[in-house]
Amino acid sequence: MKKVTVNQLSVSVRVLSTRIEQFESLLGLRLFNNINRDAVIMKVTKCKCASHYNKNELAQLFYILMDETILFFDDKDEKQNRSKMQKFIENNFTYFGDLGKQVNIGTISKQFSEAKGFTYGDKQLKFLDKIIEVLQKRRAKIAFK
Repeated sequence: MKKVTVNQLSVSVRVLSTRIEQFESLLGLRLFNNINRDAVIMKVTKCKCASHYNKNELAQLFYILMDETILFFDDKDEKQNRSKMQKFIENNFTYFGDLGKQVNIGTISKQFSEAKGFTYGDKQLKFLDKIIEVLQKRRAKIAFK
């Protein structure tokens, strides 16, 4: 095996560094110049919370929790709260799509508007009945332990 000189090693390291930078730019990342590499990696491989609800049901669930101030981001500014809640759902949840697979949420504002509207009251009542049934079953499980 041939002995490598310090100069050759230095050139090899620069070539490797350049290749890594090219690879990073292809991926749109700058991992080696970023202080918090793990945060960048998590952003790329973000895991979302899945749901067995469809998009309308998921919107109704969060709208009810938000409207009753069980969950909120800003309890003083209703518009800001709704906007932040919608962004949170879009960024962190998937829903059960028509083809039986989890689907990313592009936007949920239409479904939030429907959840608020009184014209969709029947839908909301059916959803509430479904939630109440789940909670009653849960209550019964705990009570009989």
